[in-house]
Amino acid sequence: MHLSVFLLQYQVGQLFSVAEASKNETGGGEGIEVLKNEPYENNEEKGQYTHKIYHLKSKVPAFVRLLAPEGALVFHEKAWNAYPYCRTNNFFIKIETWHKPDLGTQENVHKLDLSTWQNVAVVPIDIADGSQVSNADYKPDEDPVRFKSVKTGRGPLGPNWQEELASKTDCPKMCAYKLVTVKFKWWGLQTKVENFIHEQEKRIFTNFHRQLFCWIDRWVDLTMDDIRRMEAETQRELDELRKQGNVRGTSAAEEK
Repeated sequence: MHLSVFLLQYQVGQLFSVAEASKNETGGGEGIEVLKNEPYENNEEKGQYTHKIYHLKSKVPAFVRLLAPEGALVFHEKAWNAYPYCRTNNFFIKIETWHKPDLGTQENVHKLDLSTWQNVAVVPIDIADGSQVSNADYKPDEDPVRFKSVKTGRGPLGPNWQEELASKTDCPKMCAYKLVTVKFKWWGLQTKVENFIHEQEKRIFTNFHRQLFCWIDRWVDLTMDDIRRMEAETQRELDELRKQGNVRGTSAAEEK
């Protein structure tokens, strides 16, 4: 498979999984509200722009809920997806992603200056490593170690899957390098909340990409046109889901 085809295939899977995960996290007055999802063009950069609102009261630690003023736990996220480079920023988080054709062997992909790079904590994520997943998050049907794709034959991933992939010269490879910058200027809570957010981002990235891999038979045959139609349908579904049912998905209360 040509690398450009592989990257497009991953992009379809990524966007499909974002839409599905958004529905899984929405209900009971909380979750994700999509305000805009439209193409953009800025100089030589072209991509898809999204503006979302996250209603997150149940998904933050209890100490934050107790101290937060009314309406403080509603966050805006604006994202510019010019794949393979993507960036998002919201109230206190900025996430920049480079998708590179390797297995995570590059350093400082985002080309940070030396003083900044020295303060970056590099956190490797292995979607087949069960020790990186909490008991509360684990689902057998979303475990790459157990999953076998009917349509592509990919999986299950063994303990040395990265080494095996590295030895294959005819197999496309890709790593998502994510740079998470957190700034939460709230006196008395800044360090504690920023550390909590970094832990949550690792948890989200791990669970999301495990899902993406195990959902491959649901998205591998889709086109970008299919994805755009799905995103429009998901936007309508999210509006309905937020108004009904119970709070769903990842909760800070699950953490031990």
